[in-house]
Amino acid sequence: MFRPFTLVATAAALAAAAVPATAADAPAADYAAALADPARPAADRERDAARKPAELLAFAGIEPGQSVGDYVMGGGYLTRILSGAVGTAGHVYAFQPAEFIAFRKQYGDDQTAVAAAYANVDAVGGAFAAPAFPVPLDAIVTVQNFHDLYLKPFPEGTGDKASAALFAALKPGGTLVVVDHSAADGSGTTLSDSLHRIDKAAVVAALTKAGFVLEAESDLYKRPEDPRTANVFDPAIRGKTDQFTLRFRKPE
Repeated sequence: MFRPFTLVATAAALAAAAVPATAADAPAADYAAALADPARPAADRERDAARKPAELLAFAGIEPGQSVGDYVMGGGYLTRILSGAVGTAGHVYAFQPAEFIAFRKQYGDDQTAVAAAYANVDAVGGAFAAPAFPVPLDAIVTVQNFHDLYLKPFPEGTGDKASAALFAALKPGGTLVVVDHSAADGSGTTLSDSLHRIDKAAVVAALTKAGFVLEAESDLYKRPEDPRTANVFDPAIRGKTDQFTLRFRKPE
């Protein structure tokens, strides 16, 4: 069971040691072709201004030839861009949890359609806490999904199991980038179900427990005007939430 005081205190100390994003994390021109992919839906292109995909991929260190996991691919927005970013010599493994597909068939349909449209994308299945990535990965990116590991429908311990699975899925030296909606400091995972937010310190605690090292943090999606008290689907705040962006590394 998550103990907010102990884990948050530990996570806060670890977070203090993280290196802020620097000029080295600036967008790479190599992502331009991926963003210009004519196969991307118009709705995806309209989201680019807010989602800043080139900056995110640069922060994650995505390069041609890599094997990359999209952990909880949703409708495939990031999967499509990753496909172009890693190129024909690379591969993208797009994971959709079995629980999500059982809840809404569209999740499975989207996964099948995206994998069929891109030669270097494979659909990956499995339980939320046990993604069946078939090869060791150079990087994993997950956007607005980590808090879901603590929703009430999932058994206690799902977050720890998933964190361990993500650690195991990476090559030594591989990176994991987590983006999620910020909850109030000190709230741990207690607001994940009601507000769909999570305390950054709780994420750091779970992943460092699994063996990751917090390497850097970016202010890419920071919105200090968000009071972090509303459900992220509330029309007054949707699309304007404060979000943290963290890069973890699996030690060599």
